[in-house]
Amino acid sequence: MLKGHGQVLSGAAPTDSVLAGDSGRPRWRGVLFRDHIQPAAEKAGIGRIGWHTFRHSFSTLIHDMGTDLAVQKELLRHADVKTTMNIYPWAMAPAKRKAIRKLTKKLLEA
Repeated sequence: MLKGHGQVLSGAAPTDSVLAGDSGRPRWRGVLFRDHIQPAAEKAGIGRIGWHTFRHSFSTLIHDMGTDLAVQKELLRHADVKTTMNIYPWAMAPAKRKAIRKLTKKLLEA
């Protein structure tokens, strides 16, 4: 989705909003969520999500990609890196995912 969108924005400056409205200014967050984020989540098979789920998913994904903590702080717009470290502890680390898969398998076998 973003690759095709980037081609449309070929004349845009690096600081321009990726999902700008017709005016070139950032869209209102409700419109952005309703018109872009929720449909993308449904298309991906995630279902309907809210801002809270989106923020945590975004945080987990950029963390799993190895994004520097200072960059994560900026992308999440936290004033202090401690907020990023304390609120988004990436609870579903690979070891925890593995444990949940094992438990689920055992429960389904029973």
